[in-house]
Amino acid sequence: MTPVLEVRGLVKCYGETAVLRGVDLAVEEHQVVTLIGSSGSGKSTLLRCVDLLEEIDDGQVLLDGVDVSDPRADVAGEQRRMAIVFQAFNLFPHMTVLQNVTLAPRVVHRTPAAEADERAHELLRRVGLAAFSGAHPDRLSGGQQQRVAMARAMATDPALLLLDEVTSALDPELVGEVLETIRELKAEGMTMLIATHEMGFAREVADQICFLHDGLILERGEPERIFTEPTQPETQRFLRRLLQAGRL
Repeated sequence: MTPVLEVRGLVKCYGETAVLRGVDLAVEEHQVVTLIGSSGSGKSTLLRCVDLLEEIDDGQVLLDGVDVSDPRADVAGEQRRMAIVFQAFNLFPHMTVLQNVTLAPRVVHRTPAAEADERAHELLRRVGLAAFSGAHPDRLSGGQQQRVAMARAMATDPALLLLDEVTSALDPELVGEVLETIRELKAEGMTMLIATHEMGFAREVADQICFLHDGLILERGEPERIFTEPTQPETQRFLRRLLQAGRL
């Protein structure tokens, strides 16, 4: 079966600094793959390259077997098949919650307004925010805004959902509600590639863990093996530091 996402030999440089140095990765349909590693290891850059927000220097990004990184590819068209949620909510402050969620379906996908509204109301119910459809973002907590951002990402029915440290900007007491939304998406079979510092959550929700270090995936495997029997010295040191900091 062709993976939903396949990354082959991905290289990304900023000037003379190589941020990604030949990354290989595959995400199967309905699978959740979690990227872990220290800040600066390349997790966010990898997600941005996958979503075609960054031009890659070498390698390939394939979505359902199609090389979307080919210069001849319809980048805008392929981006519509993916959705990314960042740690910053990026909601439009002058729009209501409902308008934020329906914007891409109406403007980009040309979905009729009534159909877009119906889908948005359904998604807002799923993330527990049905009562806030007419509110503006500044009336919501950080956790609520992030859940709106996730509903907005799901509004276009993407084949692949990318989540980039979506809890990093939240107060600790708000993290749980966002993680619960991701758990529900996993239960529904959403294919996801997630960069996170939440190790307990990564261990719980991931089908596969990928440990990034210095622009490479040094180790990958099922969560229990990665967290209990890591084989690479760099992985062992990373997990040891988290354990000493009380984050594991």
